[in-house]
Amino acid sequence: MLFKNYHIPVIRSGSKTVTRREWADNYAGPNVGTVVAAKTDLLKPGAECDCFIRITETREEALGTITPASARREGDYDGVDEFIRGYEDVYGEGAWDPEKVVTVVEFEYVGRSRSREQAEVVMEEL
Repeated sequence: MLFKNYHIPVIRSGSKTVTRREWADNYAGPNVGTVVAAKTDLLKPGAECDCFIRITETREEALGTITPASARREGDYDGVDEFIRGYEDVYGEGAWDPEKVVTVVEFEYVGRSRSREQAEVVMEEL
């Protein structure tokens, strides 16, 4: 999964455990239980990444339903307003629409490498 550079340290610290994504309708996203690389460069091979996360839950949710607690889990944002600014930093100014339904992905940091078994699960899903 692709993240901004400043997200990686907060993922590693356990402060960022959720991300909201605008994915195309035909993209299913990662499966719950899958361990994926948290990347800052789409072209960087997963084997070269040093930040791996396990997907623990996915759901659809309107942007406007975010709570202050969820904003903190998005990367230690100090409230919803700060999260909105961060969201627009990623998706562009004016991208915030409280009615827009996005995919909420919850995850946990699993380390700087993934086990052979975790990598095999990802390959089976491809």
